[in-house]
Amino acid sequence: MRNAFLVYMPPRNLEAMTHYQETIRQKVSFDRISRHVSRNEAARLRSVFGDRPIAVWGSRDSTGNRSKFEKMSPGDDLLIVEGRTIRFLGKIALKTVNPALSRELWKSLTSPESTGWDLIYFIANPMELDVAFHDFCRLFGYEKDYQLRGFTTIASDKLQSFYGRYDDLYSVLLKLQARDTIVPRAPVRDDTLAPPMVELRAEDAEQVIKSPLVSDHVKMQWKLASLGLKAGEKVWVPTGDQQKLRTIYNFNEFEAEFSTGIDLPKNYVENIDVVWKQEFRIGAAFEVEHSTAIYSGLLRFADLKVIAPNTVYPMFIVAPGDRRNRVRDQLRRPVFDQLALRKKVRFLSYEQIDEIDEFFASATSGLSVDLVLGKSEQLG
Repeated sequence: MRNAFLVYMPPRNLEAMTHYQETIRQKVSFDRISRHVSRNEAARLRSVFGDRPIAVWGSRDSTGNRSKFEKMSPGDDLLIVEGRTIRFLGKIALKTVNPALSRELWKSLTSPESTGWDLIYFIANPMELDVAFHDFCRLFGYEKDYQLRGFTTIASDKLQSFYGRYDDLYSVLLKLQARDTIVPRAPVRDDTLAPPMVELRAEDAEQVIKSPLVSDHVKMQWKLASLGLKAGEKVWVPTGDQQKLRTIYNFNEFEAEFSTGIDLPKNYVENIDVVWKQEFRIGAAFEVEHSTAIYSGLLRFADLKVIAPNTVYPMFIVAPGDRRNRVRDQLRRPVFDQLALRKKVRFLSYEQIDEIDEFFASATSGLSVDLVLGKSEQLG
């Protein structure tokens, strides 16, 4: 189980708010950071953020803070709390003890001395929030008037209790902000996990190419993966399908390994046909259905709806347009209807994907999840 860290910002503190504006909201360019970090650290930051500016924060290097900082790992959650309001949520991408970078980023507003915020963490998936801290305390079992100070961790027993009931801190906090209902997740049993995917051997590639049924499926995977890159997303396809895309389309722009902020066994997500991701968070999930059965992708999404009921990323069933009614009929099955799956899963036709692909054929950017969402349909 990952850790979660809380940083307290005194309300209306001029220095803290100035630094927050400069290195969280406005973020910091990679070039400005790279002059003060090691080659390995720079490479890691580049792999996570690419050329995008990076949200950065730091804590003072005291004995107490250092002991907490040493527990920090990539993928851990970070919340910044101003007074009694949660203002920010992100994921730890990298940490470093770096006085030189601290001096570069955070000049004291009251004296020429070094600031000493040397315990520095680079933050992925930054999201500004407006959530009452007492709602957070209720979810995690803290007293309503719990007084947060400085830099601290959420107690491991409280984290364990939270993730025993809920699936995703990010989604839960967004639902709190929107005043939506937060749904406890179903227990996860190992015997319900999807079977592991089998890596395709190079000698099997010819057979794959000769199969029109499989090639339609793989073609859509390739188009969705390519469009994901143009949307500025990282791309994942199941390990067992990656060799097909390498062999047929010379496509190799996959994430090296699957990682996500959802606290679930990876098997529930890493075998979805195509996943678009931003650092540690899922942006969109696509199940390509080319067979007459049509419901295998819906079953996978139904599993996710049960065990991760609060997640907010869109899910798409991708199929030829003439199978739209078949998808609609499947969504009316009692089990899917009871889960209200039609409100979560949208239909995206092969034809719409072809249209998007043609429109962005000469582009390297400009596409977004919202644009794809606008091209899709809600059935039911």
